[in-house]
Amino acid sequence: MLIEIHPADPEPRKIRQAADELRSGGIVVYPTDTVYGLGCDIFNHQAVERVCKIRHLDPDRAMLSFICKDIRQVSEFAWQMDNEVFKLLKKNLPGPFTFILRSGNNVPKLFKNRKRTIGIRIPDNKIALALVEELGRPILSTSLKMDSEVDDFDEYYTGIQNIREDFEKLVDLIIDGGEGGATPSTLVDCSKPEFEIIREGLGELEW
Repeated sequence: MLIEIHPADPEPRKIRQAADELRSGGIVVYPTDTVYGLGCDIFNHQAVERVCKIRHLDPDRAMLSFICKDIRQVSEFAWQMDNEVFKLLKKNLPGPFTFILRSGNNVPKLFKNRKRTIGIRIPDNKIALALVEELGRPILSTSLKMDSEVDDFDEYYTGIQNIREDFEKLVDLIIDGGEGGATPSTLVDCSKPEFEIIREGLGELEW
């Protein structure tokens, strides 16, 4: 199913429809401020496994991220943040960044990887934020990336028509929020004392 949601002024009725799909265990394609994402309710084990299967990911090894509505919600799932981490997040979020943090006790067991870390995002995208707000908890996020035979080459879906052609039979809902971006978020590891930029993406970090 496809629904079109206005990117600048998301219609509440359509946001509720998408959130209901997530609550029922559905898989949703949704826009962010970088590339389109594929996601589900983080507490639905079967839905998370479906997402990993669609994206050919090993849930024990993959760095899966959470879309959160604000830093307060981030703090519910991350290990206690020190002042330096908090300041960095506050300066740069919402924005096109994924921050790797130590995972807290509220993180579902499926996400507790060997490094005990999680990726968190607060995208500067009204549809994504409204969806998290309506759901009442974070959404799993993994980029909608095209398969490539070249290991170091990443290409992302930007057009809804291409997304429909490849994913309409695999997911329960596709949100058309306009043309998607082709550059992923900047990935920053804050799980160790020395912060490190793992991937240069769309965002320019403000220290």
